Amino acid sequence: MTDIDSATQEALSYTSYLALDEVLGAQRPRSEEHDELLFIVIHQVYELWFKQMLHEATYLQECLEAGTTAHAIRTVRRILSILKVAVAQIDVLETMTPSQFTSFRTRLDASSGFQSAQFRELEAVLGRRDERVFAHYPEGGEQRKRISEAMARPSLFDSFLAYLKASGYPVECDRDVTRPVEPSPALQAILLDMYRDDGGPSVVAECLVDLDEGMQEWRYRHVKMVERTIGDKTGTGGSSGATYLRTTLFQPMFPDLWAVRSRL
Repeated sequence: MTDIDSATQEALSYTSYLALDEVLGAQRPRSEEHDELLFIVIHQVYELWFKQMLHEATYLQECLEAGTTAHAIRTVRRILSILKVAVAQIDVLETMTPSQFTSFRTRLDASSGFQSAQFRELEAVLGRRDERVFAHYPEGGEQRKRISEAMARPSLFDSFLAYLKASGYPVECDRDVTRPVEPSPALQAILLDMYRDDGGPSVVAECLVDLDEGMQEWRYRHVKMVERTIGDKTGTGGSSGATYLRTTLFQPMFPDLWAVRSRL
């Protein structure tokens, strides 16, 4: 075996392929408290899932804009499965009592889940347009740049509208994509026709409703976990904690897909 063959074989080992030395060495608790490791691991896993959901969302938009219905449906279902895992992880986090969290909370300094740039980017991909999120990211930083770019691109719903237009529905696709999606009676009339046709686009639409509901479930479980752990205390990053999180509840990403249901 040559040195090149040996190096290739080494590169394909389980540990090196998954970069396990880096991954398993990335947990650096700042206290001796038993539960801090759990807190770190869960949030690192969340960030990995956010990364995967962003990857899938990019592909989903490509599928919609290319009109590949089957691929779009499969991709939404994968994102939904990831969301279910993310929500289920809250059950693990809730095995930590308020006093156990308090034992190391002060070591977190100003760090907070509000600073998750990947989640903010995911929100932007799904249609959120709110410049207040930039308060946590300095000017010129890479994280702020990624969120800003996501807010300037067509959202997932814009890609869905392009998909509908390519499918033969008279949808207007010239809206300002830097603005949040607003309910449109004209679009809802088109969606009624789409649902009555009961074809591929209506299945995709229902998958998007599932995704919207999944995100709302994530927000609800997140709020209740925060309330259960710290009540109405101020968040570690200086946020209003659960008080702020409650304001994010029951705000659909795709309002037209919900509004049309009362007319079906």
